[in-house]
Amino acid sequence: MYETITYRVENGVAWLTLNRPDKLNAFTSQMNLEIKKAIKASAGSDDVRAIIITGEGRAFCSGQDLSEVDESKHLGQVLREDYGPMMQQIAGCEKPIIAAVNGVAAGAGFSLALACDFRLVSENASFINAFVNIGLIPDSGNLYYLTRIVGHAKALELSLLGEKVSASEAKSIGLATKVIGVDEWNEQLKAFAGNIAAKPTKAIGLIKRYLEATYHLTLDEYLTEEAEGQRIAGLTQDFAEGVAAFTEKRKAQFIGK
Repeated sequence: MYETITYRVENGVAWLTLNRPDKLNAFTSQMNLEIKKAIKASAGSDDVRAIIITGEGRAFCSGQDLSEVDESKHLGQVLREDYGPMMQQIAGCEKPIIAAVNGVAAGAGFSLALACDFRLVSENASFINAFVNIGLIPDSGNLYYLTRIVGHAKALELSLLGEKVSASEAKSIGLATKVIGVDEWNEQLKAFAGNIAAKPTKAIGLIKRYLEATYHLTLDEYLTEEAEGQRIAGLTQDFAEGVAAFTEKRKAQFIGK
């Protein structure tokens, strides 16, 4: 089914692994399509309550595979046809998405990590906004997310200098959710994803939706939208379970519905 990624669902978690380790998991048009397909499958499956995106081998993703660049297309066309739709698919997914950054995340690979809700980072991993080093601007939604995560000044610094950011620095500037030692990587990654997958999935989707809405709505508009969101959340089975668990002084067992 997939040629450039692997995809499996295990204990409520979809594992999407970029699988071109010999090319440091560099993007191709085929990989863009397959990531979109896997995210769509995850979003539409009741069996999936969290998604992990990671890389096979020693890299997360090194960005665009430059050997595949079609000289008959201008770069804006590549973004509109390949990267834009992929990033929109990720942004439109209301299930929690975790970037498990196991190695270098550069260029559009950095953008991919930024688009996720969480970034769990191996102590050996690094980030680099490499676009300026080849005379380009950060793309694939990079500046859109980066500014929101680290602020204007830091986003400008990372984008103009094009220098490597270590895992420890990523944590200090708010780019990394958590830094994990190599020996604990698999165990902690599964534990984190399992914890997220056990939460009320519908409520998480609504939180993601309305947090994004705060950027373009007035307060009055937002309060109207918020009320509708809470109405929807209040009709879920997970809300009923949460109230029952609180009343009965036990841990809630959410089912994601």
